[in-house]
Parts: sequence; C-alpha cells; structure tokens
Amino acid sequence: MTHFVLRGLLPIVFLIATTVCSAKELPNIILCMGDDHGWEETGYNGHPHVKTPVLDEMAATGLRLDRFHSGHPSCSPTRGSFLTGRHPNRYGTFTPGWSLRPEEITLAHLAKKAGYATGHFGKWHVGTVKKGSPTNPGAMGFDEWFSHDNFFELNPHLSRNGGEPKEYKGESSEIIIDETIQFVNRSKDKKKPFLAVVWFGSPHEPYSGLPKDLALYDDLPKEYEKKLVRLTSNETGLQVKRPLRAVLRERFAEITAMDRAIGNLRNHLSKSGLKDNTLLFYCGDNGTPSSGIVASPFRGMKGDMYEGGTRVPGVIEWPAGVPKPAASQLRSTTSDLLPTVCDLVGVGLPERPMDGMSLLPMMQGKMKRRPGPLFFWSYDAKREIKEDRKPYIDPELQRGTTPFVKLSGGIPTRNFRNFVHPTIRPVDYDGHRVILDDEYKLVIHGSVSAPKKLELFDLESDPAEKENLAKSHPSLVKQMNERLTQWQSSVLSSLTGKDYK
Repeated sequence: MTHFVLRGLLPIVFLIATTVCSAKELPNIILCMGDDHGWEETGYNGHPHVKTPVLDEMAATGLRLDRFHSGHPSCSPTRGSFLTGRHPNRYGTFTPGWSLRPEEITLAHLAKKAGYATGHFGKWHVGTVKKGSPTNPGAMGFDEWFSHDNFFELNPHLSRNGGEPKEYKGESSEIIIDETIQFVNRSKDKKKPFLAVVWFGSPHEPYSGLPKDLALYDDLPKEYEKKLVRLTSNETGLQVKRPLRAVLRERFAEITAMDRAIGNLRNHLSKSGLKDNTLLFYCGDNGTPSSGIVASPFRGMKGDMYEGGTRVPGVIEWPAGVPKPAASQLRSTTSDLLPTVCDLVGVGLPERPMDGMSLLPMMQGKMKRRPGPLFFWSYDAKREIKEDRKPYIDPELQRGTTPFVKLSGGIPTRNFRNFVHPTIRPVDYDGHRVILDDEYKLVIHGSVSAPKKLELFDLESDPAEKENLAKSHPSLVKQMNERLTQWQSSVLSSLTGKDYK
C-alpha cells in the first residue's frame, strides 16, 4: 500500500478545503513540453529568427518563468522528473532510452486520487507505450493515452491506449493537440476536472515542416550556409551533414507549427468557457542541440551541465490563478511540477524523498527566492551496461513498437532499459554534477576522488558562465560540494530501491 504525507507549502486548511471542492472549482491542468526546445528559441526571449506568436502572447499575459530549468540536460531523465517530482537518478532513468520503474508515483496517479480525468498525448520516452508494459502511460496513472515511445515527425505512427501503432496523416503537433482537445471535451461532458500531459515530438531532429511554415524562413542569413551540422536524414534514417541554413529553416518551421498548435488549444479553451480556470503550462525538455544553436546567450547546449543545457522556456497561463502579467526570476525546474499539481488538486506528496517543490506560492506572488538549491547530475550510465546488471524489468516488456525515422542498430523503433542497483559504491558518485544555489553554481566534472575540473560561477553577474571563481572562493566550493555529496547519497539510497520498501 502507498502512503502519503502532507508536505505542501500551503496551509493544511487550504488543502482540506481544496479536497472537498466541487469538480467545477478545481482547476483543469494542461502541461505541455517541447522536445529539444531551448530557452532562446522563442520570440519573447529575443531570438532573431524564430516566430512563436502564441508563446509570446502567453508570456506577455501570463506568468513568464525566466529561470526555468529542465531536470536534466537530456530527454528521458527530464521526463521522469516531470512525472515524479524526483531526480531521475533515484529510479535509474539515467539517459535517453532508460525507463522509469513501475513503483514510481506520478502526478497522474495523484490527480486521479483527487478525481481528475488524466490523459497523455505525444512523446513518452520513459518506457514502452504498448499494452502490458509496467511503465506505459496507463500503468503510470493516465486513464487514456495517444502516445509514441520516442519522438516523431510528419505523419507519425502513434499508439492509442497501448494498441497497435497506426499512421496518422498530418503535422504532428496539430495531431497531438486535436487529440488533446477531444479529451478535454470528453472530460467536460463528464463534468470532471482534467489533467492532460502533452509532449510534442517537435522540434527534435530530423526536422521537417509544412510548406507554409518553411516559407517563413526562406530569408535566413546566407552566412549559415557555410557551416555543416550533423543530424538524421529523413530519407535514410542515418546520420548526414547538411548546411546549417537549410537545417534551421526546417527546425524553426517545426517550432512555429508547435506554437500554432498550442494556439489552437488556447482558442478551444476560450470557446468552451474553460480558459479562465485552466492552468496551461509550457516548457522545453533540455537545451538546444548543436544543430539548432545560432543565438544562445548561454554556455553549452543539450547534454551539457551549463545553462545552455538545462535552461528552457517556461510559461504559465491561468487567468483565475495568475490574473495579471508577471515574470519570475525564481529558479524552478520540471521536478517542481508534481508538487505544484499536489497543491492545486489538494493531495499530499508521496512519502518518499522529493526533489521539487510547489510553485503555487510563486504564482501567488508569495515566493521570490527558492529556499534550497537545485541539483543536476549526469550519472555514468555506460558503466551500468558494462557491468551486466540484472534487468529491473523483463527486457521483452521494454521493446518498443512505435516506428519513426531515426535508425538505431538498424531498427526504426527504440527499446528501453533499467537495472537493479542493490548496493552503493564510491564510484557511483561519479559523473558531471551541479549544485545551483540561487546565484552561485558549482559544476564538477569527473570522479569524486579526482575531479577533472571544478567551476564556480556567479550567475547574477555572469549568466554566460565565462569566469571560473573556484580558486578565489575555496570555502564556498567546499561547502557547496559537501552539500552536493549529501544529496547524491540520498539519490543513491533511492536507486537501491529503498524508497519502495
């Protein structure tokens, strides 16, 4: 049996009152996320080329999260943090293609507890979506799902509620939003509040776009022709090199199409009378990849522990809860979504270590500074594979079924893995890791016993992370490193499965 404890930031009186509210008074929640969409790739953040009028309007009229971070600089781990409120290393979702564990409790489980209809639409990538999988969206708390094991392009193959994948003709973001709208309508007809998690396949490479969206970017600077970037070919599914200008034209077209699809959703909420009490959220799952960077103000990119790897767009639109335009400088992350949902729907957090916190006080203007640090950690997953560990889940249940363009090992689908990790060893603390405590950020590269590099940055004065202050602040480095190691010990304890006992 799963036990819960009230650990939210709101008074218990509010939680009890929210629990007994009628379904009509509970907020509807739609949580959207783009795939490989970095912080700078929006009009409102000043990108010189990308056109995102819908996100720009949401940022202008809602709550703009200027310092929002993905939970990890890559895909599957961030998605795990989004669902669980916990760092992905706690349950072995180390890198893309590593699954959740069946014992994890998600925001969908918790919303259902409060009487919500729950649905997942789009990319999953924390396990297979097929029937029988112990980590498919249904097993993870969603009443219904229209999903893909990984990312997808135009005319995607998607599985409905774990069934055989089918091809759906059209622009993928539009298809996903159309399904979300149908879910919203069904929930409204049943007079149930709803939680929809919408994870787009865009703008992940290989890129493609509709003619009308491609045409918007016909006049990109000629200088981009000179640089070649590596990415997947839509024709062969293999890696090729192409001129950056042509690649950006397709990438930006995908972003604009995704933006327009979000606009379709917003329009439907308005016409249905649901907009006022629906919290609509959008973020990216990691920083911009090398095939898309032309205007980032930050150091690094997807996969890196610098700001360019984890800083992503974040915006909330909820007229009933955030009635006036605002911008927050509070450091926040995808791990904060589950605790926020718990506060919104009136249920307590799972009785296990959590890494996120509720953002509701921030939305209410009551919190401007994060009470504790953010942590990031790229665990050495390659070692887990080399050590031939026992699979946590039957490998047959981890075999993907939904095809897409990019080939891996010659196949157009993706399989997943997760391993049993019964004991903790000193070497388990290795890997690039970060503690971000408001303005100061410590980045550690390599092993615990002999780190290759220590970097300390003051992000208030140096957001581009150009000046390493580690040598001039040794006591601060020591203090932050000790706190980081303590947190790692908690994470590794979770990795052994202790939280499930």
